[in-house]
Amino acid sequence: MIRVVIADDHQLVREGVKKVLSVDPDIVLVGEAADLGSTLAVLEKVEADLLLLDLTLSPIHELDALRTVIARFPGIRVLVLSSHSEERFGINVLKLGAAGYIPKSLTVDLVLKAIHKVHAGGRYLSDSLAEMLADEVSSPNPRHAHERLTDREQQVMRLLALGHPVKQVAARLDISISSVNTYRGRIFTKLQLRSNAELIRYAIHHGLVT
Repeated sequence: MIRVVIADDHQLVREGVKKVLSVDPDIVLVGEAADLGSTLAVLEKVEADLLLLDLTLSPIHELDALRTVIARFPGIRVLVLSSHSEERFGINVLKLGAAGYIPKSLTVDLVLKAIHKVHAGGRYLSDSLAEMLADEVSSPNPRHAHERLTDREQQVMRLLALGHPVKQVAARLDISISSVNTYRGRIFTKLQLRSNAELIRYAIHHGLVT
């Protein structure tokens, strides 16, 4: 049997995952938790083979919960279950020691396949995440994240980093406000940022603004 713990702050998500697990006779749910503290408490009490972990359990940064669990329970295989894009967190969670990264939109069959593969000692990667990981490994000179931005994204990033509001950025570049917001979202995803303040710090750190 594969003994699984679910850690997600949304009860509806936990109930959905439990229904998915219930169709596989080789998987048994041994615990569930809605926050990081209760996750650690559950893992202390039960014998678990695998943890399905949602990144939103981290109170400050999305990766903190994963770091804490792996440090405290190195023998438990962790499969990250997230609504965030693979591009934003996929490679980072693998580097931290997670055994796989699956989006919440994944089909039932693929979720079960991922659980079995991870339990058997492997890693579960989607084709797109495997390609991203291969690109990073094969690159002799890993580039900074901002070097992957398009020309327009770099223009928007620089203006935002200089403190211009979205309306002014749109006027300066002669594009719509909605387009600026779209570029802003893409920039945040590619640079793994969450706010304009983080964007400004990133730009200053890399010498992108003066």
